[in-house]
Amino acid sequence: MRVGILGCGRIARNHVAALRAVDGVEVAAVADTVPGRAHAFADAHGIPYASEDVDLLLESGLDAVTVCTPHAAHEAGVLAAARHGVHVLCEKPIAVDLAQAHRMIAAAGDAGIRFGVVFQRRFWPAAQRIRAALDDGRLGTLTAGGIVARLNRDAAYYAEPGRGTRAAEGGGVLITQVIHHIDLLQWYLGRARRVTGHCATLVHGGVIDVEDTAGALIEFASGAIATVQAATTFRPGLGIQVWVSDADGHTAGLTEYPEGVGFTDVWTVPGPPEPVHAYEPGSGPDLTLPAIHDHLAPYHARQIADFVAAVREDREPAVTGRDAVHALEIVEAVYASSRTGTTVVL
Repeated sequence: MRVGILGCGRIARNHVAALRAVDGVEVAAVADTVPGRAHAFADAHGIPYASEDVDLLLESGLDAVTVCTPHAAHEAGVLAAARHGVHVLCEKPIAVDLAQAHRMIAAAGDAGIRFGVVFQRRFWPAAQRIRAALDDGRLGTLTAGGIVARLNRDAAYYAEPGRGTRAAEGGGVLITQVIHHIDLLQWYLGRARRVTGHCATLVHGGVIDVEDTAGALIEFASGAIATVQAATTFRPGLGIQVWVSDADGHTAGLTEYPEGVGFTDVWTVPGPPEPVHAYEPGSGPDLTLPAIHDHLAPYHARQIADFVAAVREDREPAVTGRDAVHALEIVEAVYASSRTGTTVVL
């Protein structure tokens, strides 16, 4: 299978390594619209073809492509893949708004291609442990859940072009960092029905034009209620917690700390005891952005391997474009609620 990559940032390096770890996959081409960037990336990673023209890349005989561009460019990459009949795996978020996402899903469907979206935290054993407990009935009807994200991003992080801008990323802490955990929450609790939220820029106002702090109350179609508290203003960052609880009070949760590392932190579910592990804040874990990507690399690899298998087996990948829309619906509803001061009904 010949696979190409659109976009040459840090995440693209994970894609190269993960694709090459799958038997029979050749990383055959790379494209980036920034002059010279694709050729430099190709030289550094031994990729035989590079281009600044996405259509030329997609005409080079590829079976699939992965989209690693900034958020706002995801739609263009996926629509191009659909035009050329090339299967496509896109980084999160699927898009910066729902209109883009629905156009992407429709184009992929019309083209008959497989369309997946990267939410690699679903591949953590801790995340799958909760899903398995729901599937086998050890966790019953869920009534509550929540996310608490205490993250740190400083001015140096936002110095990279496009970061912290609505034009490039569509929003701040919710769509860029915590959409992963919103995806997990809805994977467990189901579709959201009503969302009330508020967003603010309380610390990074001179640096970014998106939210660094957000809170939300989410009611799900099942009647379950969950809360979200998220900010990039903590020093040091203390990680992210996701938890759910059923009608009998059984609770399952996971913590991500340091970022990229997910572990079971709460488990009062019937059955064998589950491992519980925690880091002490300040005890020395590497909290830098390169370390976060390194921590996530094995789970990127698992999702990329699943996508390759889905193409080969002519089945849906683990996370489809349609699946990925659900988290974006919640994020967009929080933004709309914050703008209007009203509850948003989905």
